[in-house]
Amino acid sequence: MTLIHSLRLPADWAWLQSVVAVSIAVLVALAAHALAMRLVVRAGTRRRREARTLVVAQVRRPLQWLFVAIAVSFVARALPMDRDLRDLWERLLGFGFPALLGWTAAGLLQATQRLVELRADISVEDNLAARRKRTRATILGRIGSFAIAFVTICLMLLSVPGIRSIGVTLMASAGIAGLVVGAAAQPALKNLIAGVQMAFTEPIRLDDVVIVGGEWGRIEEIRLTFVVIKLWDERRLVVPVSKFLEESFQNWTRETSQLLGSVFWYVDPGADVARIREAIGRAVEASERWDKRFWNCQVTDVKADAIEIRGLMTARNASIAFDLRCEVREAVLDYIRREMPEAMPRARVELPQRAGG
Repeated sequence: MTLIHSLRLPADWAWLQSVVAVSIAVLVALAAHALAMRLVVRAGTRRRREARTLVVAQVRRPLQWLFVAIAVSFVARALPMDRDLRDLWERLLGFGFPALLGWTAAGLLQATQRLVELRADISVEDNLAARRKRTRATILGRIGSFAIAFVTICLMLLSVPGIRSIGVTLMASAGIAGLVVGAAAQPALKNLIAGVQMAFTEPIRLDDVVIVGGEWGRIEEIRLTFVVIKLWDERRLVVPVSKFLEESFQNWTRETSQLLGSVFWYVDPGADVARIREAIGRAVEASERWDKRFWNCQVTDVKADAIEIRGLMTARNASIAFDLRCEVREAVLDYIRREMPEAMPRARVELPQRAGG
């Protein structure tokens, strides 16, 4: 009862006028919001209408509430309120406006990321530039989301008078707490800073083919503190971000997705290398996986019971290169088995001659 009496409403007519004024303000705000959204979508060239539509779809709802909050706040200044009710209203606005602004900023950030994803198509063959844009947008987007949430919470808390009155105490305690938390969470902070650094140095990108710890896979997801690698057998390898900045790893698609694959055969030292070279050439040139750039065949080593023949061949990407190597290896082995069985490695044993034999 004390709270009800302390928040006494105006007289009946004044109360009715207040409700009508607020209702009119809400209707005007909704109409202004709808008109503004329509003008934004239809303004400018048609070529960029899809981008504007995407942005509007992300910020329509928070902007609607923001328009309403602004309209009601202007009307509320002229409404008759007692001191307690006005303090409560200002407290609500202090929490509401930063929250709505943060919601709008988050929507704009999500729309920007979505636009980058739509314009950076990684399904094409030469997708290096697209993967670079998507990687940077993903990492910076997560950093931006964290910053927006942090600033929004700070602005909401600043609306509480108690925080401003004990600011010095909070700053001192926050400094001590920061040292304690920083010491306890050193690995997490290390990976967080490494994630920010990765957004600009780009040692890896989305869909890069890498070998980490002896495992072959593709970069599937890049977070602020860890990276998810999809391995060739559908497993997922989770690696801390700092590992890519502190340790060596193989990146097969750092500059381009094109690769040079190698295949080795071990044949008898007396084998006709020229015929084997011709067989390798026919197998490479007949394959649809070869990108027509380069192939070669050389004798790279000689051992006691075999010689090593190496075939080099190019392909558009790592997956195709692997299949091409297997295809050529099988084709040449089949040729040697059918046409050159004498080229198969064999062990030679010299038997001593018998005396008088």
